Amino acid sequence: MSNASVDLVGQVCVVTGGSRGVGLAITRTLLHSGAEVVTCGRNEPDAPTVETGPDGVARTARFVVADVRDPEQAASVMEAATAEFGHLDLLVNNAGGSPSADAATVSPRFVTSVVSLNLLAPFFCSQAANAQMQQQETGGHIINIGSVAAIRPSPGTAAYGAAKAGLIKLTESLAVEWAPKVRVNYITVGLLDSGAGPEHYGGAEGFARVAATIPLGRMGVPDDVAGLVLSMAAPFAPYMSGANIVLHGGGEWPAFLRAAQGQPG
Repeated sequence: MSNASVDLVGQVCVVTGGSRGVGLAITRTLLHSGAEVVTCGRNEPDAPTVETGPDGVARTARFVVADVRDPEQAASVMEAATAEFGHLDLLVNNAGGSPSADAATVSPRFVTSVVSLNLLAPFFCSQAANAQMQQQETGGHIINIGSVAAIRPSPGTAAYGAAKAGLIKLTESLAVEWAPKVRVNYITVGLLDSGAGPEHYGGAEGFARVAATIPLGRMGVPDDVAGLVLSMAAPFAPYMSGANIVLHGGGEWPAFLRAAQGQPG
């Protein structure tokens, strides 16, 4: 959980996929800052998420069972938040992801599912959130969690990368259409260590080699993403909309430089 000190008491936030991984880190950080948080997913979490805010009040994230790929279920999450708290200030479209698959042989059903989760679901959730936020004097803010796969080749996850690239364009377009009441921004998340890094990269040595390609010398962790969400949710940058904030530790060493040094690309 990010230790940044921001007071969001009185704010109401929805975090899709907010009960595990990056979503859980975002949920905990927002609760710790005093916000009321509603999360959703297809399955109930094993335990509720509870954090104490700057006012000393322990808050529990509310959970709504929903598959946000379905527009009606996506809308039900925003409705649950506004029904309980009366308004909605922030939507974090975090739910997403994809297993690796060979683009040459992957099934149409798989591709449709990946695009639905990573592009259509944020669209459906954003539509429902915007409908509420436009009615509020203070408007609202939508943050889309993306991936570095959207801005560089994504072999093995081609549909995922394409969907996340589409989400950048969606962010830019909605930021224009829904202004000035609603701001819409995007975070491009780089390589992350979410706890299964060594397994994903073939063991500890492979994991270390991949981390060494990042200028800051390590992969990101979920709290890095949560800290940026918190900074964007705070009233520090009210003019930011339509932005794509790249969070990747400086990127990756260019393959041609590594090759020139006699190292594997």
